[in-house]
Amino acid sequence: MGLILDTSVLIAAEKGRLDIRQLFAVHEGEPFYIAAITAAELLHGVARAQPPARRRHRSLYVEAVLSQLEPIEFDLPVARRHAEAWAALERKGEMIGPYDLLIAATALHHGYAVVTLNLGEFRRVAGLRVVDPARFVSA
Repeated sequence: MGLILDTSVLIAAEKGRLDIRQLFAVHEGEPFYIAAITAAELLHGVARAQPPARRRHRSLYVEAVLSQLEPIEFDLPVARRHAEAWAALERKGEMIGPYDLLIAATALHHGYAVVTLNLGEFRRVAGLRVVDPARFVSA
């Protein structure tokens, strides 16, 4: 099974609040990915970072992530899954954030799980496997 890392996990790792190496070790042999929107979210964080020293630090981190984790594109088959999940959530009156929905659709289409600290949102998506990385979070 593949695992898609949500932005929340990568930000927590950048801030030293989540041991991402341990997460990878526990899931050794399973491929890790990010959704294309996660790459955009991380790059946006670089673009808005201030002061310049913080921007440089964040850029180094994000570029390291992007060099190690393959981003999965948002293509037409993922768009179809996205539309189905979106409609289902609307019917239930349980919408989630638009970027989280893109990540969820990507995972659903590829049969992967999402590793996230934002469990409440992702657990609303029917059929989505969600991995809670809480044991890798430091207090």
